[in-house]
Amino acid sequence: MDLVEELRPLLAAEAAAEAYAAGVEPDELEQAVWLRLLERTRDTGPPPEPARWLRGAVRAEVRGARRRARREVPYDPVDDRLPEGPEPRPAEQAVLTAETRRVLRAAVRKLPGRCPRLLGAMLSRSDLTYREIAGELGMSQGSLGPVRSRCLGCLRRMLTAEIAAPEPWGKER
Repeated sequence: MDLVEELRPLLAAEAAAEAYAAGVEPDELEQAVWLRLLERTRDTGPPPEPARWLRGAVRAEVRGARRRARREVPYDPVDDRLPEGPEPRPAEQAVLTAETRRVLRAAVRKLPGRCPRLLGAMLSRSDLTYREIAGELGMSQGSLGPVRSRCLGCLRRMLTAEIAAPEPWGKER
């Protein structure tokens, strides 16, 4: 019998028993253990006691998932509050707000097409109306909403990609 076929029911049972306590899905846990087995067999061959090795691998993956869960902070794109901790002082808050605005304006400038001008007008301190923005950009007032929606979607994807993909090797930008 093939090693994978031999271990499949045991791994499914172990993953189902351990996964939820670690806050992971059983399928993710199974996949991580299969990957671990593949790496092991490539390097040193199959384990001498496959069932025992599999139980140990499941427990090691669960421990790793628990460690990651303690360190990770979920990203909530709707909640723009600062992380928990002491409240920033007014000067610190002003610096953080200015930095956020600077990053946002820099991202808006990178957008394609007429998005930079449209969102720039909407972010303007002069608080322009839709009619004024439409006149300034030479667009119909009715098309501002759909274009703005597409531009914001593009901006959201761009910012999400920057947050999710920091520089390699821990280098700061």
